Amino acid sequence: MQNLSPRHVKTEESLRLGVESGWYSTKVSGTFVSGPHESEAACLSRIAEIDPPPPAPARKKAG
Repeated sequence: MQNLSPRHVKTEESLRLGVESGWYSTKVSGTFVSGPHESEAACLSRIAEIDPPPPAPARKKAG
């Protein structure tokens, strides 16, 4: 589990960082993992592909 978050990089910041503006998935450290994505929803979808949530614990059967 990488604990990725969506982050929007606006034009001014993109020029400073040397990347395109858009949505990026980032690690807690701020490192870009994927992007740019067209929307936050697209970024969140990619995060779900890269870093899926842990499986739910198996439920015990009654009886």
